[in-house]
Amino acid sequence: MISQTEENYLKALFNLEQAKGEASVNDISKQLDIKMPTVTSMIKRLAEKALVHYESYKPVTLTDLGKKEAALIIRKHRLTEMFLVEKMGFGWEEVHEIAEHIEHIPSQRFFDKMDDMLNYPTIDPHGSPIPDKNGNLIEEKFVTLSDCTVGNTFVFSAVGSSSEEFLRFLSSRNLILGTRIKILSIEAFDGSMTVQYDHRLAEVLSNKVCEKILVSK
Repeated sequence: MISQTEENYLKALFNLEQAKGEASVNDISKQLDIKMPTVTSMIKRLAEKALVHYESYKPVTLTDLGKKEAALIIRKHRLTEMFLVEKMGFGWEEVHEIAEHIEHIPSQRFFDKMDDMLNYPTIDPHGSPIPDKNGNLIEEKFVTLSDCTVGNTFVFSAVGSSSEEFLRFLSSRNLILGTRIKILSIEAFDGSMTVQYDHRLAEVLSNKVCEKILVSK
């Protein structure tokens, strides 16, 4: 049996490995805002359960079992976010904290039913992939809007940040997943972009925003 606290550690380590390729005890400490001695103690406990590989002064990595358990927690989280948006009418900026609590419900049948009611979605409201029932995760390869060039049109496919403030900003600009964005110009000084989408013929987005918008062709 894995505790709620252990689940949070596995999920944090999974996300760090996805973002950086590896994670140190210090990385996990910063991610969870927990003191390093406490983190070290928990990592040793997870190692005893064969969920992580741990050696002093070396990166911490998930075992195959740890990866599966972490992916299944993320599956619950992302299915919940999708359910809250699609079936309950929540905004995409409102669902993260609620899903943080619901993801720890141990009933697999509960989430399978949620999956069925949603007609088996493959992504959550923020464009992140939903692992399948076996913990398999297929990552899409997106690029940031800030890395794109003038004159081309791209599809807004995911967000690089799920912060409430950023998602509210996107909603205020009517920027939702699936929007086709054409880059009209890029400001040399600060990297801000003038873009066109929907009925907005010349919307200016800062470089900070463009770095968090993930797009595909």
